[in-house]
Amino acid sequence: MRLNTALLLPCVLFAIPVSAATWEALPETPPIPADNPQTEAKILLGKTLFFEPRLSEHGTLSCNSCHNVMAGGDDNRPNSIGMHDARGGRSAPTVWNAAFYSVQFWDGRAATLEDQAKGPVVNPIEMGMGDLDQAMARLKQIPGYQPLFAAAFPDETTPLSADNTAKAIAAFERTLITPHSPYDRYVKGDATALTEQQVRGMNSFAELGCTACHAGPNFSGPTLPVGTGFFMKFPTYPGSAYDTQYGLLEDQGRYMVTKDQKDKHLWRVPTLRNIALTAPYFNHGGVPTLDQAVRVMAKAQLNKEVSDPQVADIVAFLNGLTGEFPEMSLPRLPGTPEMSVIPPIDPHLKQNPHR
Repeated sequence: MRLNTALLLPCVLFAIPVSAATWEALPETPPIPADNPQTEAKILLGKTLFFEPRLSEHGTLSCNSCHNVMAGGDDNRPNSIGMHDARGGRSAPTVWNAAFYSVQFWDGRAATLEDQAKGPVVNPIEMGMGDLDQAMARLKQIPGYQPLFAAAFPDETTPLSADNTAKAIAAFERTLITPHSPYDRYVKGDATALTEQQVRGMNSFAELGCTACHAGPNFSGPTLPVGTGFFMKFPTYPGSAYDTQYGLLEDQGRYMVTKDQKDKHLWRVPTLRNIALTAPYFNHGGVPTLDQAVRVMAKAQLNKEVSDPQVADIVAFLNGLTGEFPEMSLPRLPGTPEMSVIPPIDPHLKQNPHR
């Protein structure tokens, strides 16, 4: 029987006493699926594909365009800019530590990182390729990809495929883990890792009830089977001035996927890891600062007012969730000697500039 966490959450929101809050350090490796084991060759291929703009219609956007792993794993915009200058309807979530989620996307519509990796490539307002076959045909025109796929998937006769592209990108994303934050060191026994203010913020975080949703090592809820999402209604307490100020009720969340009335305004609980680096906040990216996000969450989710000192303490604690980022270098993309695989027509011009 599958656990329906969306139905359970309203009942447990205030049921967890402060003394029961469990503080867990982030593991250094995430869960690895049996059908997609990590290998160095696969991770290298996935990293290369993650930075590959030729997987977009006009060769201008890569996964990294919206999920910048040279920074906080997002793009610090309310809405990402996609193909033909389109704007997405939601803020790009950070890719750092996404490997610990049991579902992907804000609305949980993808069960795995592999499923998620296929979506943006063919989304018309993201990378804009007509379909995955078109995307694979483009990669096959780039000579350097055939040996990379062959090394990553040595037991396959036709390793360059959409499924293997997704597997490689997912394998790379499973290396995007940020452990050893001040918080992690503190819960492992280093009493000096957090400041006095951060410890006060940690206590306020638990006392207010934030740990009812933002629990577990990733601060995104309990560990659940892959495909079983941990969702929460946002806002849980509608009716505050924030609803209008930030349009909290405009996007109906998971309902847009399931069309089930009970899923209206349900959202996958996001991680708070590295939250200080990923402004603006929430699914709509409408809240510009972390201190204001704390106030919105207290009112919209807990129906509580928080004082300025409380907010300052909690913000200080949340800064303590910024982890250590792994060494990251840009990959060398395979070239296309004496030719280009990018369509010659500039989408902003009405004629072919090469004629």
